Amino acid sequence: MEEKKTVTITHENGEVETVELLLSFKFKDNNKEYVIYTKNEKDENGNVTIYVSNITRVGDKMTLNAVSDEMEWARIKDLLRELSKNE
Repeated sequence: MEEKKTVTITHENGEVETVELLLSFKFKDNNKEYVIYTKNEKDENGNVTIYVSNITRVGDKMTLNAVSDEMEWARIKDLLRELSKNE
């Protein structure tokens, strides 16, 4: 069984949280990095909620940012669809 990878994130309000890292990737054409992670929460249908964030690096500090651009979202969704087909 594959060991779960966890990362610790610090929110803007200073709250620290450990989450399970599912996937990290980078789009080469725009050089943007992303992470997909979960807090292992379930929605009303029993599905695990996942989160997607863009990573900004300044020195050795990483900041997670919301993905707000529709074109970025479309690319991320396409990538996730392709990955789910391969499972």
